[in-house]
Amino acid sequence: MMQRCRAVQHVLFFLLLSVGALNGCGYSLYSHASLPFKEIAVDTIENRTLEPGLQDIFQRVLVEEFMKQGISVIPSAKNRVSAVIRTFDMPSLAEVGGYTREYKITVGIDVLITDENGQKRYIKNVGSPFMNPFAGSDDMGMLLATKRLAEEEALRDAARQLIGALIFK
Repeated sequence: MMQRCRAVQHVLFFLLLSVGALNGCGYSLYSHASLPFKEIAVDTIENRTLEPGLQDIFQRVLVEEFMKQGISVIPSAKNRVSAVIRTFDMPSLAEVGGYTREYKITVGIDVLITDENGQKRYIKNVGSPFMNPFAGSDDMGMLLATKRLAEEEALRDAARQLIGALIFK
């Protein structure tokens, strides 16, 4: 019985210590009630790059990331978001024997948010704040598969950055 009580005390102490550490580092806990809006509509995502399919990937990951934050995505919502993917770049990071073996992906997206009162807010050049590298391969199928995964990760990072900007103005 005494050991069980000590174990509970240790767990509670660890939880309090963890919450205190997170609070001291600038992290805050937010409830669903503190979100600036509860629902949003994702309108047109336009791809003005030469890379096909980015608009479909960005729309899917944007919806997924909104839902992870507790924001419903419904077509009739008064808050609306649309975007234009303006830039896509895939520069070489490393070459071996004259062949590129590692690339990185960068994207630039301009976003228009319209709130329930019709107020418009533009956010220019949203992109991944992280470098999204991927390794090349002699197998073309493997190269294209890893490239597609890296594209998705770069677009997901951009979606997270956008949602963070919307929630924490």
